[in-house]
Amino acid sequence: MSDACGCGHEEPVSVEAEEHEPERLWQVKELQFAASSGAFLLAALIAGWAGAARPVELVLEVAALLAGAYTFVPSTLKRLVKGKIGVGTLMTIAAVGAVILGEVGEASMLAFLFSISEGLEEYSLARTRRGLRALLSLVPEQATVLRDGTEVMVSPAELRVGDSMLVKPGERIATDGIIRDGRTALDVSAITGESVPVEAGPGSEVFAGSINGTGVLEVEVTTTAEDNSLARIVRIVEAEQARKGASQRLADRIAKPLVPGIMIAAALIAAVGSLLGDPVTWIERALVVLVAASPCALAISVPVAVVAAVGAASKLGVLVKGGAALEALGAVRGVALDKTGTLTANRPAVIDVATTHGASREQVLHLAAALEARSEHPLARAILAAVDEVTPASAVEAVTGAGLTGRLDGRTVRLGRPGWLEPSSLATDVARMQQAGATAVLVEQDGQVVGAIAVRDELRPEAVEVVAQLRRDGYHVAMLTGDNHATATALAKDVGIENVHAELRPEDKARLIEQLRSQRSTAMVGDGVNDAPALATADLGIAMGAMGTDVAIETADVALMGEDLRHLPQAFTHARRARRIMLQNVGLSLGLITVLIPLALFGVVGLAAVVLVHELAEVVVIANGVRAGRTKSLQITGGRRQTASMSAAVGVSS
Repeated sequence: MSDACGCGHEEPVSVEAEEHEPERLWQVKELQFAASSGAFLLAALIAGWAGAARPVELVLEVAALLAGAYTFVPSTLKRLVKGKIGVGTLMTIAAVGAVILGEVGEASMLAFLFSISEGLEEYSLARTRRGLRALLSLVPEQATVLRDGTEVMVSPAELRVGDSMLVKPGERIATDGIIRDGRTALDVSAITGESVPVEAGPGSEVFAGSINGTGVLEVEVTTTAEDNSLARIVRIVEAEQARKGASQRLADRIAKPLVPGIMIAAALIAAVGSLLGDPVTWIERALVVLVAASPCALAISVPVAVVAAVGAASKLGVLVKGGAALEALGAVRGVALDKTGTLTANRPAVIDVATTHGASREQVLHLAAALEARSEHPLARAILAAVDEVTPASAVEAVTGAGLTGRLDGRTVRLGRPGWLEPSSLATDVARMQQAGATAVLVEQDGQVVGAIAVRDELRPEAVEVVAQLRRDGYHVAMLTGDNHATATALAKDVGIENVHAELRPEDKARLIEQLRSQRSTAMVGDGVNDAPALATADLGIAMGAMGTDVAIETADVALMGEDLRHLPQAFTHARRARRIMLQNVGLSLGLITVLIPLALFGVVGLAAVVLVHELAEVVVIANGVRAGRTKSLQITGGRRQTASMSAAVGVSS
């Protein structure tokens, strides 16, 4: 919140401090005082119409003034002590001036209307903050743990790292952990935005708030309730909400000089007008100009939209770190995509086997698996997954940068890259595999090559759809990877990307991002580990799969908490709409000030009219800002993309 507004919280509000935030309009303290002020003001009007004595009417007007002023005068005085001048200062001066001029009724009206805007702003911000904190409500009130062989019900806050937690079908998981026993399909839609249940079994990592499917799980607790994925995400978002986007900085740049500038202008109007005409008339006009130039609508217009949009994005499985990230997300026109783990699933699989010298496909895979059985080579998992049974080779040795050697059934077996092993008659097959974007390895037995295996990290099923959508939306799409040119080019062709940069080291990616940024505002999408320099260098860093990935969360400005790449264009669309709403609010606020100042200066509108117009404008920009919390949630059915309307910024619980 800008100091220029002089309203709202000066610092980000913690989850603990917000436990008793208002959930209904009548619970907002500012609106309670506004209602009291309005009641006294109405009573004063009725007294005036009924012909009551002036002292009675005056007492009621003073009571209305005090009740309304209580919502902004104390905070204004605190800011003045710190040397900060804001809108509250203008309102206080205008109210005091009106009282001095004998217009207690108009001062009461000013205080009444301003207190309403203060209350509505607080209510809208509280609702959007509740949208973020709704994530924490996904944690169940109790969890079942095994202690000394006995099932014990405890509060999630009592869970300790290493505890064995039992999760029954239909229950929510209380904190992060690793499945030690049991299999299930987890509903993680409230956490990551993915509507399709995720299969999980022993060794799978699970996150707080996920809903267990049909199986009973035994989960080893890996984090406390205070530090699990949900709590960490909420803390990060709330801490980063203080960051200001471009429009927020624009609002501050306009509002900060505007406040003292208008005060000086009002003083000059009063002084010069008093010398040339009736002092009372020109002092009144100076006060009206002071109120007409109030930039509170300008100052609150962008923060309300930011909080609403960030809260909505969190419901979609998109973690946006504040206003700066939100605006950058809505402004970028170029997208650089990492290959491994972003466009691909980072799960290599055997896609082809070529044989020669009478060997069968099964024999070639059997020999390769025998060498890979105890290997930590990246391709080992793919080859082992392609066979049913494995007979480990003996005397296995790794040849750095080349492959593996060993013995099986008394025969020498080797597995390695072309160049270390000669493909001979399989040269054409190896070339075909590489052109298809696969990594080819050769298998040799007793000095004779018997086969070639193609392993490829397959594209995500939605990758082609996502790239096509980005291009339709007008984004310039590029692929950055450390893989060789042949593999990168083949995968890029499959996915529909023409701008390919391969064989890049992390520093090369960062340097290339600098070049892309010079052409257009660019976002980098990566896994947050080897892409960290590029994520930090880009106008906007977007991390894939942020649940449990600390580097991704720390480095990136935005994180897609799930593994479905379709959330990327959805996040861009949401941010573009939020940015349009911010600019609408800024334009409306500036236009209002521009129109009201000359009208007030020449006496066309009076103090009451100016106050009424301003406060109505604040209500309009708040309502418009809250619209940024409405978005489209991704629904995935049968591999096809559908959307459903959703309002996530108004405290709707998951």
